[in-house]
Amino acid sequence: MKKIVTLGEVMMRLSTPGFSRFTQAETFDVRYAGSEANVSASLAIWGLAATHVTRFPDNDLGRAATQTLRRYGVNTSAIVYGDERLGVYFLENGAMQRSSKIIYDRFDSAFAHIKKGMIDWESVLKGADWFHWTGITPAISQGAADVCLEAISVARKNGITISGDINYRRNLWQYGKSVEQIMPALIEHTDIIIGGVTDMENCLDIKSSSFEKACEQVMKKNPAVKKISTTHRESISSSHNKISAKLWNGKELLTSKEYDLTHIVDRVGAGDAYMAGIIYGWLTGKTDQQTIEFSIAASALKHGMEGDVNLASVAEVETLVKGENIGKLLR
Repeated sequence: MKKIVTLGEVMMRLSTPGFSRFTQAETFDVRYAGSEANVSASLAIWGLAATHVTRFPDNDLGRAATQTLRRYGVNTSAIVYGDERLGVYFLENGAMQRSSKIIYDRFDSAFAHIKKGMIDWESVLKGADWFHWTGITPAISQGAADVCLEAISVARKNGITISGDINYRRNLWQYGKSVEQIMPALIEHTDIIIGGVTDMENCLDIKSSSFEKACEQVMKKNPAVKKISTTHRESISSSHNKISAKLWNGKELLTSKEYDLTHIVDRVGAGDAYMAGIIYGWLTGKTDQQTIEFSIAASALKHGMEGDVNLASVAEVETLVKGENIGKLLR
């Protein structure tokens, strides 16, 4: 069985019920999730051995978050515990022309205080086939950035495939270092990255209006990078989006089919569903085209599910790729 290791913060998600506004809410729905953990959860649901590495407060909330990961089948043995608090984010789901809103409350979290040496990466990555990180982690704190680089270095030394979703979150970089000071060293040793032209400009100072040309520049500067993919979203309204994907593999630009999502339930985590599809596709021997078709179908299905995690099975994703049983009542 293929083994994947992911690293990143897990937070408590507090959502207003249904489509209530923050100013209306008297209760919140509680879930636990984080970008990289969402990837691990999808891969575990799809039958792969997924391990998530993070740091939680040593209290009931940290244990509740751990139990949530275990319910999805994620290996939690590498999680470390300490002081501080669990990060929180609040979600108000938009509808029609009203946008969704997220408010973060993650300052001074347990994960923000993670340090080099807290994780035995040689042990955690032993036998691993893949390591995944995102641009969120190095944006949280210097310690988190150091741990991310530490993990990448061990993975590279052991010949493990490394992927990075380099999504740039401007508001997170608050600890005194700029994205340009941190991200290039992480991307330099990464095999597969997910990112659009804006991400590549912000993280690597590569300026191009063409995705293909930007990818060529990234690969020229970073020979370890072999493939770059991104998704495209057209937002007609909060409830109606169109999504597709493309991939540059160093030789040709591949594009996926487009999905018209007319009644979105919850779009949070859709990018993580796509990333999980990328990892699953290449670990199970799919071609580049098959991989992006599988991945964008997984992302499309996630839009119809509450919470951050894509709960669709491999069979459901592959059925959507084929265009079968769409919206039918299955008995």
